[in-house]
Amino acid sequence: MNIFSIENVTKTYSGHTALNNVSIDIPESKVFGLLGPNGAGKTTLIRIINQITAPDSGTVLFKGQPLKATDVERIGYLPEERGLYKKMKVGEQAIYLAQLKGLTKSDATKRLKYWFNKFEIMPWWHRKVEELSKGMQQKVQFIVTILHEPELLIFDEPFSGFDPINANMLKNEILELKNKGATVIFSTHNMTSVEEVCDNIALINNSEKILEGSVTDVRNRYKGHIYECKYTGSFQYVLESLSGFEIVEHSEHEANNYIKVSLPESINSNSLIEKIIKNGELISFNEFVPNMNEIFIKAVTGENK
Repeated sequence: MNIFSIENVTKTYSGHTALNNVSIDIPESKVFGLLGPNGAGKTTLIRIINQITAPDSGTVLFKGQPLKATDVERIGYLPEERGLYKKMKVGEQAIYLAQLKGLTKSDATKRLKYWFNKFEIMPWWHRKVEELSKGMQQKVQFIVTILHEPELLIFDEPFSGFDPINANMLKNEILELKNKGATVIFSTHNMTSVEEVCDNIALINNSEKILEGSVTDVRNRYKGHIYECKYTGSFQYVLESLSGFEIVEHSEHEANNYIKVSLPESINSNSLIEKIIKNGELISFNEFVPNMNEIFIKAVTGENK
């Protein structure tokens, strides 16, 4: 089931088309990667979902029904550009923001203390926000975003400014939220993070959706019938035996030699294995599947698959 559907949405600003007839389905209880280069239209789409702006045309559905004003209470949004009141005390401000999301002061305090202890920032409860590091401020905003347990969470570059340990902690929390039933829209330029946390993605470029699907399906779609092999034996003999194949990359090592070969679609990979084992011992053999960073560049620049 799709928790959110964007159907044929178009949005223009002063003659500039930010979104052009974009349709995207966001599956329930999944992490959905919303990807694209700067200026592609991602921020406009996020603003439409949060009802900060409205589409010029098209339909936006939340759980199969047209998006309405009260649905904002079921959404949590962590923007890329964070902002807390610098002079307010951390705990006082967090309670205030939680109450804006509909929590009572009592419930907000109880939930906040649980999360502050979990994120190891409880000692800063009575300190002013300006005394916190950037990473600690981001922890506070992450907590406030998820505190009212929204059905849909939107994280825009959530790992920005975090060291590797805290980024990994936040990644695990996002996956745990998904496991508890939340749907997450995850917008980032870090393609490694996409492979680690996302189930599905949509890629927007020049105001249009150019790619959509599960991460696994998208990566398989960009496979090029390329194989990677490690082997022992004569490096030169193997190269000579593969003279009819396109060798993408190769290197010679004392232990394991390495070769990457592109095969025509008409040739079975067994043919490659047979040629290698005639001149050496095969150690490993894998089909090369491009990562999301390579796919992002190919899709956006229009390179052939």
